[in-house]
Amino acid sequence: MSLLLGIDVGTSGCKAILIAPDGSVRAEAISEYPMQVPRPGWAEQNPEDWWEATISSIEQVLANSRGDSIAGVGLTGQMHGLVLLDEAGKVLRPCIMWNDQRTAAQCAEIEQKVGRAKLIELAGKPALTGFTAGKILWVRENEPDVYRRARHVLLPKDYVRYRLTSAFAMDVADGSGTLLMDVRRRAWSDELLNLLDIPHEWLPALHESHDVVAEVSEGAASATGLRAGIPVVAGAGDQSAQSIGTGIAREGVVSVTIGTSGVVFAATNRYRFDSTGELHAYCHAAPDTWHLMGVTLSAGGSLRWSRDALCEKEKAEAERTGRDVYDLITELAATAPVGSDGLLFLPYLTGERTPHADPDARGVFFGLSLRHTKAHMARAVLEGVTFSLRECLDLLCGLGQSCSRVRVSGGGSRSALWRQMMADVFGTEIVEVNVTQGAAYGAALLAGVGTGVYLSAMEACERTVHEVGSTKPGPNAGEYAESYERYRTLYPVLAPEFKRAGQHRKM
Repeated sequence: MSLLLGIDVGTSGCKAILIAPDGSVRAEAISEYPMQVPRPGWAEQNPEDWWEATISSIEQVLANSRGDSIAGVGLTGQMHGLVLLDEAGKVLRPCIMWNDQRTAAQCAEIEQKVGRAKLIELAGKPALTGFTAGKILWVRENEPDVYRRARHVLLPKDYVRYRLTSAFAMDVADGSGTLLMDVRRRAWSDELLNLLDIPHEWLPALHESHDVVAEVSEGAASATGLRAGIPVVAGAGDQSAQSIGTGIAREGVVSVTIGTSGVVFAATNRYRFDSTGELHAYCHAAPDTWHLMGVTLSAGGSLRWSRDALCEKEKAEAERTGRDVYDLITELAATAPVGSDGLLFLPYLTGERTPHADPDARGVFFGLSLRHTKAHMARAVLEGVTFSLRECLDLLCGLGQSCSRVRVSGGGSRSALWRQMMADVFGTEIVEVNVTQGAAYGAALLAGVGTGVYLSAMEACERTVHEVGSTKPGPNAGEYAESYERYRTLYPVLAPEFKRAGQHRKM
């Protein structure tokens, strides 16, 4: 039987998954790697770590499968990261990641040169610190020797493709996050490239996500155990691939994904952009389809922070019993009352993107008192992330998108407590699907489209992804409405202090 391999070059590790044409998962594995924070607000990774983790994950999923049984490979991964290669294809510096906040000055320069309204119309979004274009300008201004030697710009998954196939390529969905595309036309923007003085020849050819763009090379085959010559499709950025992996290939369904970041996502059948710049427009992984999304930068990342900063006891118990530490934390959170006895958490641990595009924003516990316990703090973190996602959802609904049902995915969706919290805070039915592997699964489906296993992304979704359960708003919705309104008052009050603190950190 032919199998499909999906590879997800994520923020914390590389995941590989093998699926059969009926969508059943035959094997999956993940290999982790570190993130470096050389200065406050910076975030970098070594691309060689991605490749070594990719080899490890592929070897693990092939342990019980033959490498020659794979019909196609799909790639996905963290978006926006800047990988610069020299003429020989060697990495020039560590990748500047999606959650890096160093480029505020370059973002202001981009909007000054292009004009904010023109930039949003062309690229679908304003210049924010996460996007790739500002990072290119930062390297030009701060590391001129690196910039002088640069010849290729790639995104994280595209670097792994380069190591897998020796080909330079990018898909339109991931390319939409560079701030260098005409998103309506699904092509690089000569206007933006000229205004920013970025060489067009540094950028790889753009493809639709299901297009076969290369084959596994002899060298990569030797390193991974794959058969040389296996077709490799263009793939997609993690959010587009995640949506394919949860069955969203056309307009009409809204999804919320809780991974390291939290994403509210809706597919559209025509190019639509939010002129305010609060929601961002991208090409979707399905042809002739686009999507709008809002992002909470630290969603699951906030829970991970609380695990490491506050939950040593739960980590020790998880290690002793073999239970998932996040299950223990959410069980602890469930012992605290709805609204956490007035304690609020702002999840701005790495700045924020939607609706507050503020790299200086930082996390806050507001309202702490002697009666609050670790359980209150754990619940407040979950509630604060959910309130932030609600702000994104409100923007989407305000553009006329139907939000009566929301599909959820990602690690956060496994928690019954968190699903009920989302239903209550959003005031919508929360729907689960049978697929829990997310972006890697979507990448495998795209490989199936490109190699003829499926006729289209829509058919791939219909054959493999099914709704399996739902959670409706309960009696706590009213109490959450009050907490949400209190939560919304905090950022406007604290924003000037965030800015002052940010200026102090940069001194």
